[in-house]
Amino acid sequence: MRNKYLKNVSTLTFDIDKCTGCGRCMEVCPHRVFDLINGKAMIIDKDSCMECGACANNCAFNALEVKSGVGCAYAIIKGWLTGTEPSCDCSGSSGSGCC
Repeated sequence: MRNKYLKNVSTLTFDIDKCTGCGRCMEVCPHRVFDLINGKAMIIDKDSCMECGACANNCAFNALEVKSGVGCAYAIIKGWLTGTEPSCDCSGSSGSGCC
């Protein structure tokens, strides 16, 4: 069973024009979010991204960006580790948060 977090909340973004297809993101991603398709990396399972930042930190071409430690995936992991309810503080003043 693959780890899933909250749907459509990951901060992961990808610029295909900057990707050279080196595959480093696939090597460092602990949840197999990426695959190599037609010589370029592709996000195949964004909802499995835990926003650790390994892909962005290891991409020499700046094709990936993720705000590690600020999203809902981080909040879920922190909740598991501390035994508390997840809170990603994304509700903002509009009250239309993702959680």
